[in-house]
Amino acid sequence: AAMSRKGVKLLVDSLTRSSKHFNKSEVECLVNLFDTLVARASSHFAGAGFDRTVFRDTLHSAFGMTDDGVLDRVFSTFDKGNRGCITVVEWVEGLGVLLRGTLEEKMKYCFAIYDLNGDGYISKEEMFQMLKNSLLIQPADEEPDEGVKDLVEIALKKMASTYLFVPFLLQDHDHDGKLSFTDFEKAVREEKLLLEAFGPCLPDIK
Repeated sequence: AAMSRKGVKLLVDSLTRSSKHFNKSEVECLVNLFDTLVARASSHFAGAGFDRTVFRDTLHSAFGMTDDGVLDRVFSTFDKGNRGCITVVEWVEGLGVLLRGTLEEKMKYCFAIYDLNGDGYISKEEMFQMLKNSLLIQPADEEPDEGVKDLVEIALKKMASTYLFVPFLLQDHDHDGKLSFTDFEKAVREEKLLLEAFGPCLPDIK
């Protein structure tokens, strides 16, 4: 059901107080947009939020994000309650990080996108899954996956060669091909371009 004007004002005031990245007028705009998106969503959520399809369509049209796998991961990072829909609080907080997050917030966000199974590490298999859609494969290629494997190795070597970054195999004591958040953070702080090393998951500056 539509929220009363007083209810909307209280919601905006609350979100403005808790938001680190948006002022009151911006929060009002985001709440209005949220209501518009909820109206497009499945009634299954009874007005509490909007679904994955609406979320993906919105990020695609607003930010040009087109990779379905990445968009599904972004949805999961927004959907902190794991309800299958985005609530107004998750909407405002998620966009705060996506659009205006600090480097620390964006590192945590990107790492969570790439850590597909949520075990606290990015494995070579997860890197492969994230990167495999980023190559334009020619029809004549007999082994298209080989190019992706090469990309994974290049990314790891690049991270290992950054200043103050301990080489990957020295950190990976049991040689199971996993990258911890600490490893990722060290590399990104030295070379910020590595923030999206395993696939674009942030809007570009434009």
